[in-house]
Amino acid sequence: MPLTEFQHELLALLARTRDSDGYLAGGTALHFAPTSHRFSDDIDFFHDSVEAVAESFARDSQALEEAGYHLEVLLSQPGLVRASVQSGNEATRVDWAHDSAWRFMPLVRHETGGLLLHEVDLAINKVLALAGRDEARDFVDILYAHEHVLPLGAMVWAAVGKDPGFTPASLLEQLKRRGRYQPEEIDRLALAAPFNPIESKDAWRKALSCADDFIRSRPHDEVGCLYHSPSLDRFAAPCPEPSLQEQGLVAHFGQPGGILPRVAEAGG
Repeated sequence: MPLTEFQHELLALLARTRDSDGYLAGGTALHFAPTSHRFSDDIDFFHDSVEAVAESFARDSQALEEAGYHLEVLLSQPGLVRASVQSGNEATRVDWAHDSAWRFMPLVRHETGGLLLHEVDLAINKVLALAGRDEARDFVDILYAHEHVLPLGAMVWAAVGKDPGFTPASLLEQLKRRGRYQPEEIDRLALAAPFNPIESKDAWRKALSCADDFIRSRPHDEVGCLYHSPSLDRFAAPCPEPSLQEQGLVAHFGQPGGILPRVAEAGG
């Protein structure tokens, strides 16, 4: 798994303090899988309220200091605390941040990371992040999610359920402006596998083209949803034809706290 030994130790310690008010998200959670493309240079804990951020930081900082770690607060404001956590020559950044409780799936529990955002929510958050900021790390992450979690079109289609300020078309248009990174921007990332900028650009163009076709193929009353296969117990991107029922898929909409797919609806 693409975690440094130091990050692994931190997560093992902080997982003991994680409760329903805080969960691991961001790049670290997305890259728990052994097939991940890169190491994350920080650890992000998200919380459903501003108050929970302050409470979680107070609890975690005490646990870290008692365990012998040194904390340097880099930023502190309502809803966001950022600190550098150090032990000896090892250090990493940790963020405690507020995010909307709206998500597609409930949180999942991992033996090392504690509570984690579900992989589909992590992927959708990355789509919205890349739309809002032009960073190479988000681009690498989106290509990883496109390959291992959901096709880009399905992520874009679902993402507007979390951020209704976008339509699928406007979100995709924003993403089309991304992907133009210099080799040195990629080289600065801590990659767990080789990343070819030329191949990645070609893969990105194909992903964008397929995403355009996908969002044009779906009916408006399904906008903002994922599609779940009860028989396979996974999310998928439906084909234009035949119907969802014939493809064995059901629409799955998010809500505050997330919700498990309703398998009883699999028959239509």
